[in-house]
Amino acid sequence: MNEFDLVLPTAVDIREVGMRDGLQLEDPVPLADKLAMLESLVATGVRRIEVTSFVSPKAVPALADADQVAAELHRFDGVHFSALVANPRGAVRAVDAGIAHLEYVVSAADSHSRANAGRSTAEAVAAVGQIAELAHGAGGSLEVIVATAWDCPFDGRTPVARTVDVTRAAVTAGADQLCLGDTIGTTTPARVVRLLDEVRRACPGVPLGVHFHDTRGTGQANALAALQAGVTQLDSSVGGLGGCPFAPGASGNIATEELVYWLADADVATGIDLDAVLAAAAVTERAVGHQLPSSLYRAGGRNAPRGAVVSGG
Repeated sequence: MNEFDLVLPTAVDIREVGMRDGLQLEDPVPLADKLAMLESLVATGVRRIEVTSFVSPKAVPALADADQVAAELHRFDGVHFSALVANPRGAVRAVDAGIAHLEYVVSAADSHSRANAGRSTAEAVAAVGQIAELAHGAGGSLEVIVATAWDCPFDGRTPVARTVDVTRAAVTAGADQLCLGDTIGTTTPARVVRLLDEVRRACPGVPLGVHFHDTRGTGQANALAALQAGVTQLDSSVGGLGGCPFAPGASGNIATEELVYWLADADVATGIDLDAVLAAAAVTERAVGHQLPSSLYRAGGRNAPRGAVVSGG
């Protein structure tokens, strides 16, 4: 190994979040178009898909068809489907719809927790045990996603100790795994590594993933830092679509195709086909009716003609 070699895992597990995080800020997409998007994503080879969210349709109208989407998942084999919930009522709906692998968001920052879920961080943490019981009773799992793990649009920088306390409490209450969310895309590689180290010390042996937004252009650098720190579970969204409706200024997630592109060059296996992701991005762009933010999608893969635009919209 020379001074320029990167120490990276041999394989990573990418969760595609375009169906949920990607669409939640969009105008409602017709079910047929949404299912076409899902079919194109399954065709990429991705093994995990966050497929919808069981939340108030008034709060997030784009995901009001969660039950209808869940009813179609039997068509797809070999994919770990999960759904996000905001409270125990949402967990009951998800389980009743046939999705037992749940993600529950707890905001480390109180102000974002109140804006996002209508309750304090402590109140949100108190529900973890009930949601875990529902998921486990249905043969599923619970992942707690810690939103505003690094920064909050209302409260500013989130103290590391506060985020660590939330993760420790979530695991104690029954969470099977954790994910740290850079909700407004403000963190940087050094801060990523520091928080990962602290959470690992507090929750040894618990699977830990990361969820980065690319609001300030640091998302892929943060992903690289996380991988170098030993993380092997990352969230990304086709075309870089997405954002949080309850966090002013939050823009899209890191783009799946951009993540797959550089991981392939680093000989890190993802099981995902880049050309298929670009095809899925075209399907997604048609579904949402506007240009996607991903730079790689607009430019094309390495063999695309200079200046080519592969947009399907």
